[in-house]
Amino acid sequence: MASTVLVVTALEDVTADWVIAALNEREVPVVRVDPADIGPALTFGFRIGENSPVWGGRLRTASRVVEPGEVAAVYYRRPTPYAARYGHLSPQQREFAAAEARHGFGGVLNNLPGALYVNHPAAVTRADFKPAQLQRFAGLGLAMPPTLVTNDVEAAQKFAADHGPVVYKTFRGLPPSEDGHTGAIWAQRVDTESFDESLAVTAHLFQAEVPKTGDVRVTVVDRRVFAQQIAAPDGALDWRRGDWNDLIHAPITVPAPVEAALHSYLASFGLVFGCFDFALTGAGDAPEHWTAIECNPNGQWGWLPDAPAITEAFADTLSRKEAAAHDDARRP
Repeated sequence: MASTVLVVTALEDVTADWVIAALNEREVPVVRVDPADIGPALTFGFRIGENSPVWGGRLRTASRVVEPGEVAAVYYRRPTPYAARYGHLSPQQREFAAAEARHGFGGVLNNLPGALYVNHPAAVTRADFKPAQLQRFAGLGLAMPPTLVTNDVEAAQKFAADHGPVVYKTFRGLPPSEDGHTGAIWAQRVDTESFDESLAVTAHLFQAEVPKTGDVRVTVVDRRVFAQQIAAPDGALDWRRGDWNDLIHAPITVPAPVEAALHSYLASFGLVFGCFDFALTGAGDAPEHWTAIECNPNGQWGWLPDAPAITEAFADTLSRKEAAAHDDARRP
């Protein structure tokens, strides 16, 4: 019976290290692989044919050898982009080699029969679009802020007039600069008087600002739910912009209807794991109201106080005996 867990990630990944350590304690076979290592440190030979209708063969890393049929689960974390392996080539050669590696090696890696993917990269891609997330939240009955996606200045001005104050958010993180440095553009209030025709250059996401009394990060791993209320000492609109070591955490119980919606959300995208962000409203004797903000299908959780318990949840999910017979609803 397949029992190996394949961990697909870069060499330096503390989060993956924790999960691997927990799997090792359970004596679960683990093979760690970064697809961008293709070369002498990562070789493979996969075969399929009339008499062998699924991929067989071997994958060999610098320290491990595994056959496709031995893989019961795949923890797909944050592998190095394929193109990084071919940085010494011309742009055309680099694009060609990276595409061949992604479609060849990745094509087998992402289609291991019976393997549980946490999460499958195709499912992550589908669930990574904020417009899709918001539409799914609405369909599941979760409260969410009025939202506009636009490149039209008149539409933006009308939205601000109807729903101000307005917050601007990016769809994706800021890419690295030419010197390799990374940065971020945090959620921020916008001065609607500054709206002009430059909005036409690209898509923008505007939302009505939620008069929140707090933030909540909910981490869901299979059927297990971990929730922490988060407060920034300076009361920042976006708690991510400050020093995460200064954040104030407190465990919080997720209301049953919200928890049920989160499980339905993950199942609808074929996900096993997700990190949800909520804004809380309501003060005094008024009940707290949960407003869904977004879901990161490959989010970070190692900084949370309940990271040890989340680690165990990942190890439990990846090593469970029934992994090969997981729900068809979660297949990519």
